[in-house]
Amino acid sequence: MTELLKISLPDGSVREMEPGSTPGDVAAAIGPGLAKAALAARVDGEVRDLNRPFEGDAELALITARDEADALELARHDYAHVLAEAVQALWPGTQITFGPATDDGFYYDVKAPDTREPFSSEDLPAIEEKMREIIKADKPLVREVWSREQLIEKWQAEGETFKAEWARELPEDEELTVYWSGEPGSEGAWLDMCRGPHLASTGKLDPQAFKLMRVAGAYWRGDQNNAQLTRIYGTGWLNKKQLNAHLTRLEEAAKRDHRKLGREMDLFHLQEEAHGSVFWHPNGYRIWRELEAYMRRKMDAAGYREIKTPQLMDVRQWEQSGHWGKYAENMFAVPDIVPEVEGLGDDNDGKGANPHVASDANWMAIKPMNCPAHVLVFKQGITSYRDLPIRLGEMGCCHRNEPHGALHGLMRVRQFTQDDAHIFCTEAQVVEEVRAFCRLAADVYKDFGFNFAIKLALRPEKRLGSDADWDKAEQELRDAVREAGMMNDEFGWEELPGEGAFYAPKLEWHLTDAIGRTWQVGTIQGDRVLPDRLDATYIGEDGEKHRPVMLHRAIFGSYERFIGILIEHFAGRLPVWLAPTQAVVATIVSDADGYAKEAVAKLEAAGIRVESDLRNEKINYKVREHSLAKVPQLLVVGKREAEEGTVAVRTLGEKDQRVMTLDEAIAMLKDEATPPDLR
Repeated sequence: MTELLKISLPDGSVREMEPGSTPGDVAAAIGPGLAKAALAARVDGEVRDLNRPFEGDAELALITARDEADALELARHDYAHVLAEAVQALWPGTQITFGPATDDGFYYDVKAPDTREPFSSEDLPAIEEKMREIIKADKPLVREVWSREQLIEKWQAEGETFKAEWARELPEDEELTVYWSGEPGSEGAWLDMCRGPHLASTGKLDPQAFKLMRVAGAYWRGDQNNAQLTRIYGTGWLNKKQLNAHLTRLEEAAKRDHRKLGREMDLFHLQEEAHGSVFWHPNGYRIWRELEAYMRRKMDAAGYREIKTPQLMDVRQWEQSGHWGKYAENMFAVPDIVPEVEGLGDDNDGKGANPHVASDANWMAIKPMNCPAHVLVFKQGITSYRDLPIRLGEMGCCHRNEPHGALHGLMRVRQFTQDDAHIFCTEAQVVEEVRAFCRLAADVYKDFGFNFAIKLALRPEKRLGSDADWDKAEQELRDAVREAGMMNDEFGWEELPGEGAFYAPKLEWHLTDAIGRTWQVGTIQGDRVLPDRLDATYIGEDGEKHRPVMLHRAIFGSYERFIGILIEHFAGRLPVWLAPTQAVVATIVSDADGYAKEAVAKLEAAGIRVESDLRNEKINYKVREHSLAKVPQLLVVGKREAEEGTVAVRTLGEKDQRVMTLDEAIAMLKDEATPPDLR
């Protein structure tokens, strides 16, 4: 008698199944409702196809739409395959490459047949219609294991040069799988090379829950020396309601785009002459200055001492720290230039000195981070255990060689300034210092109205330091968050395996903005590697030298990115204390010009950033213009207001205006303009 398989379920029960049974069979045995709802399965923790047979006794958890993260990833993976199938059905001769799921959808890289131009946005409606046709056909998605030779032969025979190239590189000793859309080998069946898993059939997708968004250029395997492809992007969801909500968020995000609002509010600009660096205008730099002053007050109160370190340091310093070996491709290196004067006359077209790199030049690197320089400051003189903890802060300007295509407004730049600090402490002080930082960061984010989640990024595969040091560093961060009262669902506590820095684990703060997007900003990292590599020591109570623990921490992250987040979070309607111009006094008639000037003078004396608008324009025009510039308060004055000593206050975003005395308006604005930490 054949021995039955024992399948353990999450509720503790065990189902006995025939050999060759699948998770789908278990779902059907439990009931028709579950059989219909099941999308895939976790077998011994691994997500698998519903129709893939068990290989022995196993623990099983069935995945349904309620398991949204898993279900969405499966659905988006399937949408990508349906996209590729649709494109090849519409345009035979199209070559396909890869098509992964993304955070909010999917894409597939394809190469159009030689008989037509590359795909464009004009092709998207036809592709969408074909995708819906494939979904409604409810074609089974069937997994098969093939040999590498079978794969190569298949792709070569069909002219799929990209797939054939990839197949040649697949390892012989690895299980190589393909998926059919349709019964294997039947007419109209479509095949792709894929690890899986997939849903049971295309009909498990909602034909109204996806939308193709755009096309873009891409290169085979991401190398610009290879063939150019077309990347077709889509967004995919479990149902139409989710899709509509996502499209609404995108529409709102477009309205809030910090690049658009930055132009309208005259905050900053970017241009090719300085790729990835920001030209701050007076209005934008006012926001920066207010944030910087706020952060200095918070750091001063928390016991930090501010320093300033060089932009350029010898490459040998970066080699010793370990950054050059791990991060050199993202750093700007500068050689020791020896000016050599050649032909300073007409023959040289007035160019003057020609710089040459000396054969024995010392190479310098522009700092991509402040950490090594802070260690060098710490090492000056002899430090006693009685001096610890030492908290060194810097508004440090850094440069990183980000690819041109990755640059994005203020969100990703090459030159940026961090609210950076490093805490040097004893082993016994680590947990308390991290706990205090958790409370400090929470206070800052609360001042800006953000909710946040805390996540612990654990050791990556490639790292420096011993496992014992990593064990200790990770546990210290856990203990600190627990003591701060933040290791719970309220603060979205989560651990992220493999996402730590190469030298230390880190706590990350993820902010949620007004339209539900998350942004990773603050961080603190417990580092035992860098103090050792750079020979940082203090004299302990025993009179011997000891290594300090170095805590790397930031709250804003970078000023550029944090300002971009604030602009989008508030849709440009910044809190009054941050607004570049906090109020405008606008006249209705020229008879009120004298009173308007008096009002401006009083407001300025009260510390309000105020401007006057005495132009001979209609008041509705002035209201529209200052609303577009996101001025928080517009004080309108006419003949009556001048006679009565009042102002008509129009608050940005509100329809009705309020009439109050000038003194009342000044008191209101003084209160609104007070930074939250000074209230």
